[in-house]
Amino acid sequence: MHVKFCGFTQLSDIQTAAQLGADAVGLVFYPPSPRAVTIEQAQTLSAAVPAFVSVVALVVNMPKDELVKLANDVPFDIIQFHGDETPEQCEQLASSVNKRWIKALRINAEQDTPDSVRAQIAQFADAGASSILLDAYHQAAYGGTGQRFDWSLIPHDSALPIVLAGGLDAQNVAETSNLPIYGVDVSGGIEVDKGKKDAAKMRAFMKAVKRDRWQNATVTDAI
Repeated sequence: MHVKFCGFTQLSDIQTAAQLGADAVGLVFYPPSPRAVTIEQAQTLSAAVPAFVSVVALVVNMPKDELVKLANDVPFDIIQFHGDETPEQCEQLASSVNKRWIKALRINAEQDTPDSVRAQIAQFADAGASSILLDAYHQAAYGGTGQRFDWSLIPHDSALPIVLAGGLDAQNVAETSNLPIYGVDVSGGIEVDKGKKDAAKMRAFMKAVKRDRWQNATVTDAI
């Protein structure tokens, strides 16, 4: 189980996340978000990320010229497309800056089924995505709502590794251990306020994930 902490605005929080062993940190480049950062903030935050920890740039319907500028100014590793981008648009935008990318799909329990989610994932796989992120649908927001969707809609034979987001925290992340996912993405569940992380919550989250890793490894070894 890989862990991405997202929505950083504070340097000390980035440093804590790295010390705790987070696999990736996310920076939000979507001005309407309360967790959005400027180019200048992102430069300072990304400079504090050690080697082997990925910096993920979260963008929402960002035009090509803005993405090119962002890539020239901020040393990030992966693009997370979190808007209405089509598979073709994601591929074209990512190619313009030579970056790997993932796509966030907002899952709507009233419309989606495991088959429809599987089909959407396949389209992004064909376009070159490295992974897919599944988050809860909200009619007024693109993400970061802290809401959880129906996990029974997660397909078991996805064409891409699945990262689960939406309403996760240290208390419920253990429930994800048997899901067909590659990693988890958390923002609000480790915060004291939007964009400001809580060190104790980050530590508790990582402890819960590592406990599951150890238990799963023990079961596998026993088998």
